[in-house]
Amino acid sequence: METERIAIEGMHCANCSALIQKVVGQMEGVESCEVNLAANNGTVTFDPARTNMPAVIETVVGLGYGATVIPREGRAAFDEERHAREAAQRARDIRMFVMALVLASFVMIIGMTPWGMSLTMPLATAVFGPEHTHGQMMLIMNLLCMVLTIPVQFVAGARFYRGAWGALKARSANMDTLVAVGTTIAFVYSLYVTFSPTTAGTMAPFETSAMLIAFVLLGKMLEARAKGRAGEAVESLMSLAPKVAHVRRGGETLDVLTDDLRVGDVMEVHPGERIPADGVVVSGSSAVDESMLTGEPMPQEKATNDEVTGATINGNGVLVVRATHVGAESTLSRIVEMVEKAQGSRPQIQQLADRIAGIFVPTILCIGLVTFVGWLFAAAAAGGIDAASFEHALMSGVSVIVVACPCALGLATPTAVMVGTGMGAEQGILIKDGDALQQAGRVRKVVFDKTGTLTQGMPMVVGVACGQEAGEEDVIRFAGALERGSEHPLARAVLMYAAEHDVMIPEGMVEDFEAVTGKGVIGRVDGERFGFGNEALVHELTGEELPAWCEDFSQTGAGAHVTVMYLVFESYGVAGAIAAADAPKQSAAEGVAALRDLGCEVYLLTGDAMAPAKHVAAVVGIDEDKVLAEVLPGQKAATVTTLLDPTHVELVAMVGDGINDTPALATADIGIAMGAGSDAALEVGQIVLMHDDVCDVARAMRLSRATMRKIHQNFAWALGYNLILVPLAAFGVLPPELSSACMAFSSVSVVTNSLLLRRAF
Repeated sequence: METERIAIEGMHCANCSALIQKVVGQMEGVESCEVNLAANNGTVTFDPARTNMPAVIETVVGLGYGATVIPREGRAAFDEERHAREAAQRARDIRMFVMALVLASFVMIIGMTPWGMSLTMPLATAVFGPEHTHGQMMLIMNLLCMVLTIPVQFVAGARFYRGAWGALKARSANMDTLVAVGTTIAFVYSLYVTFSPTTAGTMAPFETSAMLIAFVLLGKMLEARAKGRAGEAVESLMSLAPKVAHVRRGGETLDVLTDDLRVGDVMEVHPGERIPADGVVVSGSSAVDESMLTGEPMPQEKATNDEVTGATINGNGVLVVRATHVGAESTLSRIVEMVEKAQGSRPQIQQLADRIAGIFVPTILCIGLVTFVGWLFAAAAAGGIDAASFEHALMSGVSVIVVACPCALGLATPTAVMVGTGMGAEQGILIKDGDALQQAGRVRKVVFDKTGTLTQGMPMVVGVACGQEAGEEDVIRFAGALERGSEHPLARAVLMYAAEHDVMIPEGMVEDFEAVTGKGVIGRVDGERFGFGNEALVHELTGEELPAWCEDFSQTGAGAHVTVMYLVFESYGVAGAIAAADAPKQSAAEGVAALRDLGCEVYLLTGDAMAPAKHVAAVVGIDEDKVLAEVLPGQKAATVTTLLDPTHVELVAMVGDGINDTPALATADIGIAMGAGSDAALEVGQIVLMHDDVCDVARAMRLSRATMRKIHQNFAWALGYNLILVPLAAFGVLPPELSSACMAFSSVSVVTNSLLLRRAF
């Protein structure tokens, strides 16, 4: 299966997006199709052996919409072209609205104000002479209004006919259907009044259809502008990438478009410039501002062989960088893709809007017809149907059709999701899908991994002890020889301590190296089997308990909060001990307190011994009975399972720092990965905290709750609006012109309410 994203133009309401989803989703070879009304795009997953994207695009275009595949490479050029088309469309919309408003205003002046007759008197006199009758005057006024209304109806309103025709071909209906039907009924009735002998001398209500179209066009313009603001976060992220890179090729330095970079290109990055792509420093040194990625305000020193990330800002030195990830594979592009995917996803709550949208337009058309017939029956029962009662019945039916707004329902969820995920991305909180955004606020238990999540992840050696068989330098040498090449934090601490104390560790010193999961490492030196690890490793190699001096060192000499590892020889036992401590992050205590304020229970899950685990828990504010220590990596997922609520009322979030915690992250209801933008962190977890800040866990939950409040408010407004105004229109309280204005206001208000999320959070 392959997945592609498409840009879609011309959608107006939830029925539009539902129609595209339905038709494309039913194509042979298409596994799924998700369309985002607010973002004007869609995601299609398909089998390339059975269909292709040109066929998908042709299907969408056949429904009356514009569609283009969003390329993975050359995205900047594509977006510039798309923005140019959107700008041109906005200019056309403005021209059409101005034309419709001006002509509709003249129609209203002529047909509904005292000045109308005096304005048309000279024309009536010129046609029928100075002795013209009242009926002749009305005919001239109606004809003039008709001429002014035709461009509004069929030029400015052409977009609604095209949309309605596309929906009709697919045996569906949308907002365009409501506008097209409502305005056409009003226009045709006005023609009848103008030319029918039975209505001679009556003013035709051409202003109804003209003002309907003008108001709907105004609403669509305001809605489009608000929707654009909802997607500003992605635009701001993409703008971080420089457009040009200075590339060394053929012995000279050329300015090359960033989209044309290739892996292996050598780039020069001058002071103050953004690094064009992910890479490795070949030469030079400088301080690089990585705050856009890590949130760390202090620039990080970079020199030869150091990795750098695209879009970060070079400081005061010249860096020569070899590109390792370019285009769609760069960190920034992957972040943008992740945010766009989240904005295009459909949380479970959207299913309610989908079900309502499926029956909304047909239901409204039926209600409009019932309203029309009902008023006719009422008129007949009251003494007979005359021209006035017929017009009242017809206009009431039209009011019902045009006041109903499926747009608000369709925009209620996606606009809030777009704003919420966009705000999260701006703050370094990447929420991968709508369901994660919806569920994060329901979390009541948060399980933290300890090392690298609540702590710095860089333990330091704080004490060394040795038995009678070895000196301190020997303990460091043998332990360092076993840990050479290991990526474990304790291994780095031992090797760093050796370097600081000038302890030389010969290469090739250890043979038959073996890692024992959850215990430590084992090897041979001069035929002697020895190991470096925890108390369990001591039992495995010697079958004996720790000697008394080790117990004293663990409990008093170094402190109970540290991790103690033992150098043990199979032949004679423990030769030395090394104690290391991993300090909690500065944000840990504040982050835990923030979660407690949100009503969450906070747990600590670690493979370390209970003593250092309880010490860290006490420092950061986690209750002692919530400490789950001495849990092997393979048991973390099972431990998280014991905390899950079978009813899924109280959700559990697991917070870890990468690959080692992947099973537990997947087991929890919500997996939250911390990792400052590492590849591992971007792949695991439904939420990624780029800034590696413990406080961001609570921020993500608050963002989820604020976003869901906005979605509920939007639904309440959209449903309440239709439930209140449709009956008012049916009872004749709302004239068609006011109904169309209300319709325009409804969708705009939903988008605006979503944008207010920025102030609420």
